[in-house]
Parts: sequence; C-alpha cells; structure tokens
Amino acid sequence: MEITAWSEQGVPEALLHPRRLFAGVEVMSRTSPVPRQAGVYAWYFDETPEKVDVNGCHTFGEKTLLYVGISPSAPPTNGKAPSRSHLNRRVRTHYGGNASGSTLRLTLGCLLADQLKIELRRVGSGQRYTFTNPGEQVLDRWMDAHAFIAVFPCERPWEVEGAVLQSGLPLPLNISGNPQPHHPELLTQLRCSARARANKLEVISDAGGPRRSSRS
Repeated sequence: MEITAWSEQGVPEALLHPRRLFAGVEVMSRTSPVPRQAGVYAWYFDETPEKVDVNGCHTFGEKTLLYVGISPSAPPTNGKAPSRSHLNRRVRTHYGGNASGSTLRLTLGCLLADQLKIELRRVGSGQRYTFTNPGEQVLDRWMDAHAFIAVFPCERPWEVEGAVLQSGLPLPLNISGNPQPHHPELLTQLRCSARARANKLEVISDAGGPRRSSRS
C-alpha cells in the first residue's frame, strides 16, 4: 500500500506536487487516467481569469492551484442513499458537461464571459442556466487549453477537502466552505449578476446535455 505524504499544512502532497497533471484531452479519452474511485481533485491553471486574486496561491511548475473538489460528496444525514459518483465521472462532468451540472464551469464562465464572449442563459424549462451552444463549446476549448487536474483517491474525501480548505492555502475558486471570505463573495456576486441578467432574457430551447462523451 502506498504511503500518503502530507504537507505541513495538512494537504496531500499528491495534490500539491503531483507526479503529473492531466489535461482535458486525457481525462475525456476512452483510456482516461482518472480512476473510478472516491477522492479529491485539484485544478491548476496556466492562465488565470483577470478578476481572480492569486496572491499567495500554490504553484506547481508554471500552473496555479485555484480550486479543489471531491467525489462523492458526504453521505446525506436524512437517510437517503449516498452518491455513487467517483473521480472519473465528476471530473468528466467538469470538462465536458455544462454550467448547470458543474459549479466550476459556472464560475469560470462568469469570470471569462467578457473575454470569451459568452453569456449565461436560461434553458429548457427555464430552471437551468448554461452558457448554451456554442458558449459551452467555447468554454470547453478554454478549459482544454488552460485547465489541468491532479487527483488523490481516498476514502471519505469530504474530510480531506475540509482539511485542505482550512489549511490556509488560498483557493480563490472555491465557494462552499472557503474560510477566506473575499474569494466566495466575489464569485457569488458574479454568479448572481449573471443569473439576474439571464432572468431578463427569454428562455432558450437547448437540451443542454454533454456535447462529447469521449475522445480516441
């Protein structure tokens, strides 16, 4: 069994100094290296949206760590069945889904809306918000070019995520549980403003499903 190394801040070294980072083309391939296991994933970027404060952020090579996430989430306490999701499924949703199913895509799209010329809209029944087509494809291409992940398979990933968020490591794209309030305040305001603008526009008939399932 591989022994897990931890930093002084209580963060798995596999997230801070991974053996390698995976790009979107690898994640979405039929031979994806992301395991079908529970765990924590860390998102690194070689280009940072200009509104994001990266002061003090951890870097690996020339890439900056901006976000951590988990799959599955903590089991519900109301008796409902726990999620059966895993790292592979969740990370593929971030790379190839839409803003309705990925909080990270929603955040990035709102931050990059002016740069990428994309706009959040209500779709389908009007209860979902996405960047529609071709907006989601434009965001796909930006993430493929600039977003990379490290993964840390583990049991009870929600406990590891909590430790990472409380470590003092700046994670400017995390909202829930982020103890550094200026980060989530900015993102929450941007997302609320984008939804408010979308609410003033007509609903678009858009299936909103994934546009790509895998790549060879």
